[in-house]
Amino acid sequence: MDQLFPYVNSLHTLAAVIWVGGMVFAWGFLRPSLGFLEPPQRLGVWSRVFPKFFMWVWIAVLVIPATGYFMVFYDFGSFEAAGHHVELMHIIGWIMIVLFVYLYVAPYKKFKAAIHDEAWPVAAGHLNTIRRIVATNMVLGLINVITGVSGRFWG
Repeated sequence: MDQLFPYVNSLHTLAAVIWVGGMVFAWGFLRPSLGFLEPPQRLGVWSRVFPKFFMWVWIAVLVIPATGYFMVFYDFGSFEAAGHHVELMHIIGWIMIVLFVYLYVAPYKKFKAAIHDEAWPVAAGHLNTIRRIVATNMVLGLINVITGVSGRFWG
């Protein structure tokens, strides 16, 4: 099992980077860059971006807990042995997953329906809800990144 740890750790890290980095890009760079577009065009861009990004988030939602539990139980032996920073990452990670699943099954589903119906103000309202959830998850993800990198030095 020891020989698997570097691969599992790398897979865990890559999944986190894709998810958190994607949120940073979408929220911090893509969103403000689309402001000059009219609502139908702006919403159309998001309707093409979300399916591609969310496919990768679903992969991350499966990979991150699986690899995280592998590391906790096969490398550290238990949560207690892993340290408080790993417990914190675990809690924040599950909050992020719950928020993403909610985003996907509620506002995103309604967003897609509104786009299909060309109900631009309704779609914009759902996009605003998605934006707030992504912003929350982005902050939580960045906290987890900082925790993952610095937690072992907490004492």
